[in-house]
Formats: sequence, structure tokens, C-alpha cells
Amino acid sequence: MECCVSVLAVVLKTSNKTPWANEFESIELSCLIESISTVNPRIEWKKIKNGEQPSYVYYEKKISGDLENRARLREPATLVIVNATRSDTAFYRCEVTAPSDHKTFDEILIDLRIRVKPVVPTCSVPKSVPVGKSAELSCVEHEGFPRSQYQWFRNKEEIPEDPKSSPKFFNSSYVLNGESGTLKFSAVRKEDAGQYYCRAKNEAGVSECAPQMMEVYDINIAGIVLGVLVVVVVLLCITVGICCAYRRGYFASQKQMGSNYKTPGKGDGVDYVRTEDEGDFRHKSSFVI
Repeated sequence: MECCVSVLAVVLKTSNKTPWANEFESIELSCLIESISTVNPRIEWKKIKNGEQPSYVYYEKKISGDLENRARLREPATLVIVNATRSDTAFYRCEVTAPSDHKTFDEILIDLRIRVKPVVPTCSVPKSVPVGKSAELSCVEHEGFPRSQYQWFRNKEEIPEDPKSSPKFFNSSYVLNGESGTLKFSAVRKEDAGQYYCRAKNEAGVSECAPQMMEVYDINIAGIVLGVLVVVVVLLCITVGICCAYRRGYFASQKQMGSNYKTPGKGDGVDYVRTEDEGDFRHKSSFVI
């Protein structure tokens, strides 16, 4: 009678191939050994990030690399990360080698994502815009993971992406981009004035910038035209005045007076001598009375 002997193979499984956690939380990467006959299998964990060469996380029964003080192995092969950070986002590969099994090797790949709450976004709002002119508001932050989406608010009321969807914004001419965080007005109206602020949000949380006031003012066309006319009249008066001065010979007389300068004549009984400095006269030693 022939006896059938069951030969086992090492087989791995996981409870979650795509785990996630918020930054600074704990997370476990499940690596379960479904079947095995080897008593002391070799267990290794490797980290694969951004197409780089795999680096050891667990090797020769020790945690290594940047997880050395933040991770532990829970028997038989599950990796537990404590105080996870954004740098832990990567692929992790659990490898088990079982020499006594018919199939001696198996591995499983886990995609870990650490979510990072957005920081306070940087918001730019113009302080004042004339009616009918264009205006652009911007909002951005670079820390959140996954990448932040953006919402804009005016006077604490959310601005819809489509202005036609709300009676309060129906006549506004803006384009809101929730991906880039820009809010562009093609022609600002008086009703667009108010307190604006932006909210950055992702699956880990939200952050907002402080409200900023945008004023909308009318352009005083009559005042501008009057100002231009005043400047033109002033320039015209100056030009006429200069022309009249030339015609009356004021500039020519001044020139002639400067060119006809003569040395003062000698006085009776006094002999003057001119020094090196022009215009400086002194008496000679003789003086006749």
C-alpha cells in the first residue's frame, strides 16, 4: 500500500495591499504565512521608493535603515511602523524563504501611503481693483499628501466652481480652478468686493489662510479727463509765456548785458591795478589828492 505524503509550499498573503495612515500615526503592513513546513524560515522586509534600488528594512532579525527606531516585527512576519512620517510612503516587499518546503520562496508587495495634512496655504488677494478690470487670486501649499484641492470663500460663503449654479454668483465672470487654487475674474463687478480666503484640503485634513479684503472701485472718467485738460492748459500757458519772452527780447538783453561787461574806468587821482582774480581790484601805493 502506497502512502501519500503531503509536501507543503510556503505561501504568503496580506489583509491589506494598500494600507494608509495619517502622518505620526502607527500602521501595520500585514504579511501572513498561510502555509509552511520550515520551522525557522528566513524573513526579510525591503523598501522600494521612486524607482531606487530596494533597501533593507528588516534583515537578519533586526530593523535597519530609517525605521530602525520606529518599527518592529510582529510574529511571524507583520511589520509595524510607529510614528509614521511622509518619508515612509513607498512600496514594501515581504520575503520569506523556507528551505524545507517544496516551494522555498514567496513574496508579497504592499503599497503604503502616509497622508499629510496641508499646511496653511499662501494666499494672494489684490487689495483694490477698478470695476470692469481683470483680477487674479491665488492659493497654494506644497506639504499636503495627497495633493491638496482648493476652495475659495467670499464673506464666509463658498464660491462654486460654476457661477451659474448659484444665484449669488450668477452674474460673476470668474474661473475657479480647484487643482491649482486660482480664482480669475475677467471683469470685476462692485458685487465682487468682500473678504476672501482659501481652504486647502485632502484626505488628511484642511487648512485655511486668513481672510483678505478686496475692494472694487469705480473709475472716475470725468476726473481723469479734467486732470488731463488742466495739465494741457498749464503746459500751453508755459509755452506761450516763453514765446512772448523771446519776442520781447528778454533773453537777448540778458545775453548782451553779459557780453558787454567792461573794466571800471579809473577814478580821478586813483590808479587801480587788477589782480589775478577777475573782478578783484586794489589801490596802488600812490594816491593823488
